[in-house]
Amino acid sequence: MAVVFVPKRQRGKAQINQVTIQRLLDENDQLVRCITEYLQKGRATECVQYQQIRQRNIVYLGTIADASTENLPDKTEFCCCREYRSLHNFSL
Repeated sequence: MAVVFVPKRQRGKAQINQVTIQRLLDENDQLVRCITEYLQKGRATECVQYQQIRQRNIVYLGTIADASTENLPDKTEFCCCREYRSLHNFSL
């Protein structure tokens, strides 16, 4: 079972951190390997469950990414000073 699926009583209490994200990415890597192996053996119907888990992980990771970008300041709030951008390797 995917690491993002927890019992209802614990939902919303999970800490989203780099370790959790890396576990999901590692799990997706393993799922892709399993899917590829099944497809190479001609067992496409057996890889459907792995594709579904991978899809759920991708949606979850996308949701995390969307939520994290909502907290970023708008680009117009940054200093547009050429010296600041060059000193900090910042570009618009």
